[in-house]
Amino acid sequence: MLILAPIAAVLIQLAISRGREYEADRGGARAFGRSAALADALAKIDRYAKGLPLETAEAHPATAHMMIINPLSGGGLAGLFSTHPPTEERIHRLLAMAR
Repeated sequence: MLILAPIAAVLIQLAISRGREYEADRGGARAFGRSAALADALAKIDRYAKGLPLETAEAHPATAHMMIINPLSGGGLAGLFSTHPPTEERIHRLLAMAR
């Protein structure tokens, strides 16, 4: 139990961080009034970020939370420990708001 409790606490904290990102997207779409345009901008940022490797962010993963798009390459179980939700999911939610 002593080993599992800190891991569970970290996973909950990261899930809250991802939830805050979704809420920020929703708030931004409401304030801007055009969630489809916000989704389009997020998709453009994502395409740009995937085209430029960020060696500094890879070397210092503690800075990832300061980015709009998660700069770190990782998938699978690494997604559980991500502070950023998947960009595709953020775009999907914004487009659903537009409908």
